[in-house]
Parts: sequence; C-alpha cells; structure tokens
Amino acid sequence: MIVTVSRQFGAGGGEVAGLTAAALGFRVVDNELIDRVALRTGVPPEEVAEREEKAPGFIERLSRALSRSAPELFSPAPGRPPEPEEKTLVQVTERVVAEIAAEGRVVLVGRAASAVLSGAHDAIHVKLVAPVPARIERIIARFGVDAKEAERRLRETDANRARYHMHHYGRDWNDAAHYHMVLNTGVLGTEGAMELIVARAKRVWPAPNP
Repeated sequence: MIVTVSRQFGAGGGEVAGLTAAALGFRVVDNELIDRVALRTGVPPEEVAEREEKAPGFIERLSRALSRSAPELFSPAPGRPPEPEEKTLVQVTERVVAEIAAEGRVVLVGRAASAVLSGAHDAIHVKLVAPVPARIERIIARFGVDAKEAERRLRETDANRARYHMHHYGRDWNDAAHYHMVLNTGVLGTEGAMELIVARAKRVWPAPNP
C-alpha cells in the first residue's frame, strides 16, 4: 500500500504527506529516498535533490556528450568521483522507488513516483495543486523570500518537474488522467486534502475484519 504525492511547488505537498501518513499509520519517504540514491551513486544528497525531477537542458546534454567523446577535457576535480550519467541516476531512483513501494505502507513524495509506479495496483496517485497567489504566500512563509523571488521559484520548479516527466516518461505532468485524485489545497486546505486522501485509502484498502 503506497500513496504517491505529486505536487506543484508551494501547494503544501510535504505537509499533506505528513498528515496523511500520520492518519494512516504509514511513514513518509522524501529525503530518505534522496539519501538512498546518493549512497548508491556516490553523488552528494544535495546534488541528488537538485537533479531530481529536473531533465537536463540542452547545454548540459551537450557538455555530457562532449565529455564522453573527449574525456580528457572534462576530467573531474581531484578527489571527486565522476558524476553518473543522467540515465543512471534515473534508473537508480526508479529502483529505490520500487524497493520502497515493496516495503509498503508509505507516502512517497515526488521523484516521479506516480510514473514509476503507474502499473502498481496497490498505489493511490495524488496530485496537489493550488492557485498561484496561495502558493506564493506559502513559499514566502517557508523560505523568507519576496513575492517576485517566490514566483520565480514557483515557475522554475514546476517547469523542471514537467520537463522531467516528459523527458524520461513521455508523460504530461499536468494531465489529471495520470492521477487518482487531483486536489486543490488552496480550496481544501492541507487537512481537507488529507481527509479526502485518507477516505479514498480506506475505501481502497479496507481494514481487515477482527
């Protein structure tokens, strides 16, 4: 049993995931997944977090292609292992997501888990959205930035996530058909969203008879 939470930046995904996990008696997997991928690839966790859900841009793809054809020009700094290929990082992430799903009773945040586990029969895929003004307010409160910077981060992060899904899975991240539930936290609030997810989970996974 697993709940995947895909979210627009600033829609309260982490909070909803935590509330949902507490209500269902599940555990939340977010940074733990990053740590597992980092351990297996040798990439620092903060770099894994930056590269997660972000498809490589043209310049990045070009530089990597050149590094393969002329490695002497792109040698890593002394004491630093070479960065894994984007494909390798995605494959490791997919394996870790599958392992976590097999453990069961988890709420998994991001990492394109809804795409990786699209064929899983025991998963509920949730997408959280909210109006831009509400998301900007949340980002300002969380990161202490001004409204202009909050909106820039919002646009950039959402665009990166959309590109990642399309680049690696050929999926439109914004297509509601990829999710069992699309919930507006700007209308429902984080607790309201949690309550709907929990209600759905209890219908899908009824408690065994005593």
